[in-house]
Amino acid sequence: MRIFSRSSHAKSAYQLVEELQAYFVSKLNDVSYTFGEAVDFEAVEWFRDEGLHGGGVRYEARDNTIFNRASVNISQVHYDDDRSRKLGSASAISTIIHPQNPHVPSMHMHISWTEMKEGKGYWRIMADLNPSLKNDVFQRDFEIALDRAAGEYYEEGKEQGDRYFYIPVLERTRGVSHFYLENFTTNDFGVDSVFAKKMGESVIDVYIGIVVQALQHYISYTAQEKSTQLDYHTLYLFQVLTLDRGTTSGLLIHDQNDVGIMGSIPSHVNRTLLESWKGLMTTPQDALVQVLLDALPSEVPTPVEVDTKKSLAKAVRTHYKKYPEALTLQASGAVIPDTVNNHS
Repeated sequence: MRIFSRSSHAKSAYQLVEELQAYFVSKLNDVSYTFGEAVDFEAVEWFRDEGLHGGGVRYEARDNTIFNRASVNISQVHYDDDRSRKLGSASAISTIIHPQNPHVPSMHMHISWTEMKEGKGYWRIMADLNPSLKNDVFQRDFEIALDRAAGEYYEEGKEQGDRYFYIPVLERTRGVSHFYLENFTTNDFGVDSVFAKKMGESVIDVYIGIVVQALQHYISYTAQEKSTQLDYHTLYLFQVLTLDRGTTSGLLIHDQNDVGIMGSIPSHVNRTLLESWKGLMTTPQDALVQVLLDALPSEVPTPVEVDTKKSLAKAVRTHYKKYPEALTLQASGAVIPDTVNNHS
């Protein structure tokens, strides 16, 4: 049984992310019933310290005709009983959708409330559109929705997002549209909660609209387009496992949700392409790429199933324990302490 935080703000934040999860999952299920096999997402629960310090529930896609990999996670970790911890609680929704059709872009969203025991708290709001094949219309729709929802905070979020998702050795960003507000607070929890929910609902609505448009317009795709998607999925793995501070932080804190944290990794990648990037990395990050390669199967396309996810998580954890100084080489941006289900 999961035990929840006693904090009133944490309770409200968890209710907010729970509502966003239910809203998004219902929309994704509708996509499956309209275009796919009519198979609902399935709930998987996990526990932090056997539930004593919380845990979470992730909904995973089971319609393999529509979704390559997709999960919608919510979680809450807290330390009400541990006076040695500065962190009071962290409540989050973190979701990544990788469709099968290469014309349908991937999307990542993370919204979380972190509360320190000293009383301070802040939101973290992230959203990014990640297409395998460029589509200016979809990018425009996503950015207009972000702009309208974020208002005065849009330019700040766009600047932070573009910086956070930049991949220096490849001289490009992970996606085409990025938004990231870190340590966000106006010191009015109620007002900020309304803003966080508005952002989440706006991202969900515009993304579902993009998915429906793409599936209606691009009924089929070529082998070359599918190959381009495989290469992009490789880039996605590369960015998440070598640069993403949130993913690394989650893996280093505990190993009780490795499969959930690795939920952002697509079903297949191209290990040959990944290997070609090893020589671009400085020491010791070239060694990180090598241990990732060692954890992956040898064939191409390279499947990333549950056991492989666990091996990749262990490889990242072992690397940074061996080379803690390498954490400074990751993407710029603060990290929520003990963020849960934090995959990007």
